[in-house]
Amino acid sequence: MKIQLFSCLLFICLSQFVSTFAQNVDIQSRLSGVEAELEAVLDSFDAAGFAVSVVDQNGLVYAKGFGYRDYENQVPVDENTLFAIGSCSKAFTSSLLGILRAEEKIDFSDSPSKYLPYFSFYNDEMNNSITIRDMMCHMTGLPRHDLSWYLLPAPSKQELLERVAHQEPFTGVRQNWYYNNFMFLAQGAIAEELTGKSWEENIQEHFFDRLDMERSSSVITGLKEMENASLGYEIKDDSIIKKMDYYDISSMGPAGSINSSVSEMANWVRTWINNGIFEGDTILPARYVREAMSAQSIVGANLPIEKHPDVHFQNYGYGWFLSSYKGHYRVEHGGNIDGFSASTCFFPSDSVGIVVLVNQNGSPVTSVVRNIVTDRILDLEQSDWTAEIKQQRDEALANQKKAMASSSDAQRNGTQPSLAPSEYTGEYSHPGYGSFKIIQQADSLFVELPNMTFWLQHYHYDIFTPIAITEEGIDTTAIPPGLDLRMNFQMNNGGEISGLLWKAEPTLEPIEFERTPSEVAMDVAALNTYVGEYELMGQIATVYLEEEKLYLRVPNQPLYELYAIGEHQFMSKQLPPGFQLTFTVPNGAEQAASVIFKQPNGSFEATRKK
Repeated sequence: MKIQLFSCLLFICLSQFVSTFAQNVDIQSRLSGVEAELEAVLDSFDAAGFAVSVVDQNGLVYAKGFGYRDYENQVPVDENTLFAIGSCSKAFTSSLLGILRAEEKIDFSDSPSKYLPYFSFYNDEMNNSITIRDMMCHMTGLPRHDLSWYLLPAPSKQELLERVAHQEPFTGVRQNWYYNNFMFLAQGAIAEELTGKSWEENIQEHFFDRLDMERSSSVITGLKEMENASLGYEIKDDSIIKKMDYYDISSMGPAGSINSSVSEMANWVRTWINNGIFEGDTILPARYVREAMSAQSIVGANLPIEKHPDVHFQNYGYGWFLSSYKGHYRVEHGGNIDGFSASTCFFPSDSVGIVVLVNQNGSPVTSVVRNIVTDRILDLEQSDWTAEIKQQRDEALANQKKAMASSSDAQRNGTQPSLAPSEYTGEYSHPGYGSFKIIQQADSLFVELPNMTFWLQHYHYDIFTPIAITEEGIDTTAIPPGLDLRMNFQMNNGGEISGLLWKAEPTLEPIEFERTPSEVAMDVAALNTYVGEYELMGQIATVYLEEEKLYLRVPNQPLYELYAIGEHQFMSKQLPPGFQLTFTVPNGAEQAASVIFKQPNGSFEATRKK
């Protein structure tokens, strides 16, 4: 009996080995000759380089690099080259919550404010209705508001999340699917709160350490300091490959800051194919795996077309897009961050997965390579994806240019700004977006952002177009086609610039940024001009100097520190921008004769008493 049992077990093991070996051989044979087709993709899309890997439930089947990780020095990409994976990071972040739910530390039906007391939304409906599940599948009613974190990053996750309370929705809760990076930032912050560890530490401990992802990282230094890391590139003038600086996405890390290689990402994909298990170790709860790759929300109809009747539907799970590819259930997510594009996908019913990492900004190469490889490993009819997607890209770019050229919002020639350049300078702020400064240099205006500078090119009237400034000069292509970021300066009844309207979120009306005029340096002798007592509606307002600073004291009110914003014009650091003081100084006089208090409900003049 023991001999028979041993023989039976040996037969089963040998059968499994033969089956696994046969499958690996089968996939490898189907990929025979694919290199020539993939090499051609580089030229078709002017890509510097990319890497691709194929995995089945038993391990890595294929991995190879194409092109260059350092295009200028012709340093080749290989299967271990590190790339930024962008939003392919999202599945990692949501998985942390899946692990915490299995530990009974969280419920997806909870409000996020249960774990993050400082985190709230724009209105009561959102605060009372939005659940963690809604955030995981993009059903909060919020649009992207991406310029809030991309152009105006904050130093911490909490500071970014506090902006959400001031970000307007475009629809009701659970009415429409809409992608939102802030909601994945919030998931990472919840994991931090529940574990007492940073998101970065959680990703390292739960995934990188346990999946043999030894060179993967969740911070930008993982690219800057590691060997065999790719540089990022973009395409200029339709065909010029140009290096891009790395983008430090640390404060928005849970939405997209992971860096990895196709060989190490293969272990992550293999874990999903094996229902959350890697090398016998349970990495993800099976219940969570099933939910995450099941439809939690509907992205769009994505109806079949005549050319591809078996490519259809598009739903979203938790950090994964779901679709049917030629009759096969596909789980996939893309990623884009400055200079890099990525695609991570797997076919759970077929037990195979593909990772494509590209060092090109906003690149279609990920889709082309993914589809070419999919057709081969699933033994499907091979479509000419290079030609088809290239045609789609070219048509989309042509339509964008045509739409911009035929815009009814025509430029009015021969107009001038209402005021001198200095009148537009100052700090502009919105609580949902943060602040930026507009400064004057010579006769030009510039927008100073944390990571870049824009020159404001006059468009017409008080509307200006921001043009990016680079080391080579102005860059008119830095703003993607179809995105209207013109700044429309607003004037109050007193003829002063009070703010600007900026269509920072395409789905909404322009967002209003409030202006605080820039501080003007003044010496003590000049400040002495304004010192004195002024009678205001029967009360005495006292202006005095202390430690070279000017102060205003009004009975029964706080003490106000004043700072100069122009000739004889002052504001207080304790009052909002609508409050100003303008002193009247007669020609040749050494002291002000009066002061006008400008405030939202009117202007009031106080005359000097002594």
